[in-house]
Amino acid sequence: MAKSRTAYVCRACGASFAGWMGQCSVCRQWNTLEESIVPSTERPPRVRGGASLRTRRLGDIETQELPRLRSGIAEWDRVLGGGIVPGSVVLIGGDPGVGKSTLLIQIADAVARATMARSSRTTGKGGGAGGRGSDATRSDGQPWTDVLYVTGEESLPQVAMRARRLGLHPEGLSLGAETDVNVIIESVDRDPPGLLVVDSIQSVYDPAADSGPGSVSQLRACTLRLHQTAKERGVAVLLIGHVTKEGAIAGPKVLEHMVDAVLYLEGERLHAYRLLRGVKNRFGATNEVGVFEMRDRGLAEVANPSSVFLENRVAGGSGSAIVVTMEGSRPMLVEVQALVTRSSLSVPRRLANGIDFNRVVLLAAVLSKRGGAPLHDCDIHVNVVGGLRVDETAADLGTALAILSSHRDIPLDPETVAIGEVGLGGELRSVAQMEIRLREAAALGFRRAVVAPRAGRSVASTRGIEITQASTVREAAIRVGVQLRSA
Repeated sequence: MAKSRTAYVCRACGASFAGWMGQCSVCRQWNTLEESIVPSTERPPRVRGGASLRTRRLGDIETQELPRLRSGIAEWDRVLGGGIVPGSVVLIGGDPGVGKSTLLIQIADAVARATMARSSRTTGKGGGAGGRGSDATRSDGQPWTDVLYVTGEESLPQVAMRARRLGLHPEGLSLGAETDVNVIIESVDRDPPGLLVVDSIQSVYDPAADSGPGSVSQLRACTLRLHQTAKERGVAVLLIGHVTKEGAIAGPKVLEHMVDAVLYLEGERLHAYRLLRGVKNRFGATNEVGVFEMRDRGLAEVANPSSVFLENRVAGGSGSAIVVTMEGSRPMLVEVQALVTRSSLSVPRRLANGIDFNRVVLLAAVLSKRGGAPLHDCDIHVNVVGGLRVDETAADLGTALAILSSHRDIPLDPETVAIGEVGLGGELRSVAQMEIRLREAAALGFRRAVVAPRAGRSVASTRGIEITQASTVREAAIRVGVQLRSA
């Protein structure tokens, strides 16, 4: 029988050490080593003539396009590249209270309804539980069965109460309360579901691992078992994962490498909007974003996020600019607000919400040096409206113009968008996918776009919007009516 030993495993990279250290010597992360009990197994002796790896030529392997599990919720299907691939494992993380369980039970309900509708169309009549017929099969030839939602954090009455509050009660959705991964897998083997939801992976444990639920070894073991079951049975698995205070999914980094897709549900609990962001997807594009709104009956998809985020904009106020950012393949128009005031502090204050703080400091320095705006004695506050976060440099020009607008107290044209990266020399640089950005701006009624010269030449034929080219941030400010003092 294998003996157990104590090891310290890095939750960031999965490296194992005999003793605790403040810094992982492999990934150089601090305070990431956690005590774990791991089995000490001896390597079996090599036997000649044993089993060998069976290989096949790449050209001899037959492939088929697996039909995805479409939920009918367009924002969810969009992030996953058109739906859930059978046999895939998807990990969904997010802050406590952001709506992970609410979203997943809504997805389970939607997939169950779509499954029953497909079964009814296939057979022409209802049959069996949930109206499924004997001829309704998955891509691997097995019959469609109920969507299984397993919770390890709530009781069944609590889950049922939440489902009824959301208006969910399909016949094809089965609930279970279990934390033993062996029991869950046994249920899947006995009656394979089309979709398995586990809430959450931190609450599930494997009795063979000598540590408590949520530990590094338990997370690795349980995820591996569920991953193997998904591949063998062709069952799609959705795992809910907790996050740390830094915003990363709790557990070893290898957890994200094992699964096929990793999604993050982002948003402030005091704001209504939630962003579902894909950071990894083996079967689709990464960095896709779905937008939802939290309502009394759960999360509702937002079909046109740009119009929603701009609907309460007050025209005629200084310090406001519209930028066009790309979230995956989706263009989104957001409002960037700036407030510049005379500082009474020896070191002026810089605050940024929804945008990188260091980027705001950099832009303020460029404007002071190259833009003719003395900001060295001013407090600068920058905010992205709607609780969104803008990470790309295409928002540089809009942010700079908002700061200048507030500093001079001169409002920008409300029908103008600004797109471009600002360099340290004050020059404007073009960004990718400019034509898609401009089409979205024109569709929402904007008539003018301020861009870099190279970008303007490449999209000169865009209809419905006037292209204004500027070589520097100072020139752009003059063209939009922000008067600057002589440098």
